[in-house]
Amino acid sequence: MNQRILIVGNWKMHGTIGETLQRITVLHRDLEGEPAVDIVLAPPFTSLYSASIALQDVPMKLAAQNLHWESEGAYTGEVSGPFLKDVGCDYAIVGHSERRHCFGEDDETINKKVRSALAAELKTILCIGETAEERKAGKTFERLEGQLAKDLSELHIHDIEGLSLAYEPVWAIGTGQNATPEQVGEVHSWIRNYIAKTFDAPTANTMRLLYGGSVKKDNAATLLKVQHVDGLLVGGASLDPEEFMAIIQAATA
Repeated sequence: MNQRILIVGNWKMHGTIGETLQRITVLHRDLEGEPAVDIVLAPPFTSLYSASIALQDVPMKLAAQNLHWESEGAYTGEVSGPFLKDVGCDYAIVGHSERRHCFGEDDETINKKVRSALAAELKTILCIGETAEERKAGKTFERLEGQLAKDLSELHIHDIEGLSLAYEPVWAIGTGQNATPEQVGEVHSWIRNYIAKTFDAPTANTMRLLYGGSVKKDNAATLLKVQHVDGLLVGGASLDPEEFMAIIQAATA
């Protein structure tokens, strides 16, 4: 397993440049020395450059919430992997459920984005997860296998060294209803085995598997104790620096 836990704060469409810098200032103030976990912040596109400057002397990394699959071209309003790398991003989030369900991104599109992010040397966090209807119908693993088979298509072992997988059940995102530790453990174990079978065991054992879905300071420690959970993808709770710091402290402990 990877020795360092990964904690990612996805701020979604929240925060002006000023608000972004204020959050970073508070987090930096409350960090005690060099953290024992990897901390990544994903502010909106408009704040990325300012955040990258503010994070220069802070032990936290910067992520983009999305990217286009081409490096450049006639794609009005889009942002490419090389642009994100240039602005100071180390990570990119791909396939978040809101991209899938609000913006209609299918697995073919997500696969192109994963390959583009990795080609730009961005550490990539690929999100997968089932809906409430799929879970009730007993189709959780069928859905996850379908996503992974397509999202990781044409990738080889050397391609995915910079890849992490985030399991985020759609029914738990922003609902306050997170998956139980037993459900999380079952799914993460299945994902680890899938990667081992599709690629190889060493790749599976070093790939970080994150959980995302109504993560808060009250459940972070419990989730991080679950086998095969190597980190957390935090949404709304990451907008509150004190709550996010409590999650980081739970991971450190």
